[in-house]
Amino acid sequence: MIKHFFIATMMGLGFALTALPAPSSADYVYVQVGPPAAIYETRPPRPHAGYVWVGGYYRWYGGRYVWTHGYWANHGGAWCQGHWRNTPHRGYYWVPGYWC
Repeated sequence: MIKHFFIATMMGLGFALTALPAPSSADYVYVQVGPPAAIYETRPPRPHAGYVWVGGYYRWYGGRYVWTHGYWANHGGAWCQGHWRNTPHRGYYWVPGYWC
């Protein structure tokens, strides 16, 4: 059984995913309309050395795109931003960000 480990800081609370099973196409929610343009966020000052910015993104919630704000995380690595991927027949699906 694959376990999920949630560790991190989101301005003191957040989370980072370290071990997840590879999703199958059945795990994706497909959306027929692409996301709006990303919102430009002014980053607040870095809280401490070693914190990495995890950028904001649109998530699909309640039948519409909803913006999730970015945050500083104390992880010690680099963040590879998630993105919406378009497929020719099923629409858009979210590819989550991860620590790379």
